[in-house]
Amino acid sequence: MDLNKNQDLDTLDLQILSILIEDSRTPYLEIARRCHVSGGTIHVRIKKMEEMNLIKGSKLLIDEAKLGYDICSFVGINLEKASFLSYVAEKLKEVPEVVELYYTTGDYSIFLKVICKNISHLQKLLADKLQVIEGVQSTSTMICLLQPVDRNIRL
Repeated sequence: MDLNKNQDLDTLDLQILSILIEDSRTPYLEIARRCHVSGGTIHVRIKKMEEMNLIKGSKLLIDEAKLGYDICSFVGINLEKASFLSYVAEKLKEVPEVVELYYTTGDYSIFLKVICKNISHLQKLLADKLQVIEGVQSTSTMICLLQPVDRNIRL
């Protein structure tokens, strides 16, 4: 993949992306109608952006609370040594409650978003699954009370 391909994006590509960011399930023919081009053009443009890895797929967003998962929290992890990063990250990928994982600068080596059913579930997750991983020195947990913004970047 040519890293300079992003420079190949034009106004139509950005317009298509804006529509897909708003609703990734928008049918190609609806995108074509809104952009005043053919459905074939939309198909070709989206395929090009997929080949550039600009579009990496789509994701189903669910309301976890309606499935009984009422606690969203963020866990900062400090590692014993930076050399534990790959090992700890691989172990964390095996934990179903971990929905996002970031390697970060600042106060924590790793920052996680976790989803749990309740406080007891969160406590068990921390004690039995996260803090026992070799290389994890300490954790710090913040519980999310409200998420007033949840969106993709706007173009």
